Amino acid sequence: MNILVTGGIGFIGSHVCEHLLDADHTVCALDDLNDFYDPAIKQNTLCELQARAQSFAFVHADITQRDELDEVLASMPFDQIIHLAARAGVRPSLEQPSLYQRVNIEGTANLLEAARKRGVKKVTIASSSSVYGINSNIPFSEKDPIFSTISPYAASKLACEALGHTYHHVYGMDICMLRFFTVYGPRQRPDLAIHKFAKLLHANQPITVFGNGSSSRDYTYITDTVAGVIACTQQEFGYEIINLGESETVDLNRLIELLETALGTQADIIHQPEQPGDVPITYANIEKAQRLLGYHPKTKIEDGIPKFVEWFLQQQ
Repeated sequence: MNILVTGGIGFIGSHVCEHLLDADHTVCALDDLNDFYDPAIKQNTLCELQARAQSFAFVHADITQRDELDEVLASMPFDQIIHLAARAGVRPSLEQPSLYQRVNIEGTANLLEAARKRGVKKVTIASSSSVYGINSNIPFSEKDPIFSTISPYAASKLACEALGHTYHHVYGMDICMLRFFTVYGPRQRPDLAIHKFAKLLHANQPITVFGNGSSSRDYTYITDTVAGVIACTQQEFGYEIINLGESETVDLNRLIELLETALGTQADIIHQPEQPGDVPITYANIEKAQRLLGYHPKTKIEDGIPKFVEWFLQQQ
């Protein structure tokens, strides 16, 4: 198949591209290579993907620019689109809420419209566990009512889910929204906790913990997330929202212990008040993913952190 992957040079996108290339698909990665973090990181990833297969193409484009998207969609008869491009992160969205709405909502609307015009019927779209907000129903189920998003990022992802449903209902497109739960592993963004803490611990610098360290996340190893994404591309759903998590929670104190062990160091922790927009827990009910996708995550946090640290140390 010919598959367009937006955000294809990012953390999750690059792994998805690798998997698709290994399965002999033709892949076009679209990315604007913005400066949310050091652009040199994405440039290195791009070089790795270009060296991997001749069936890989890269397009430098911005999903907020309709003409650029139209040009990309006209360049190749795409069978599917995997839409991962977005401005990510809860805390940065508090500082730039308009940017997050423009890229995530307007950009997704642009992509869906360009796909519709070109007859691309199947689009898989990244959503986020952030849409659950402060949710008292544990673990989080796709059936839970969503009324308590607490960040512009979460609100933008929830709006994308609504757009996906609209394009399915009105135009008959096959749309699957995947709610990712704290993905980690090689190439993880440097602003995320695991990568940031590893860097500070390796440099013997103090780490800042917001709150008392009891907040818990459903950390999901990158290969498990990618397996769910790929499974989603292999069948039709009409319109579905599906959680992709590990379905286990790890509190922040335990995460730091695992990093300390893997790096052979001791953390100097500075505690600060909890941050606006942060939720106390994320925890995925994955029964739907198991039933519809055959999704069975394999990498526990005790194995995933050493794998991440091995990659991290190689980068140093």
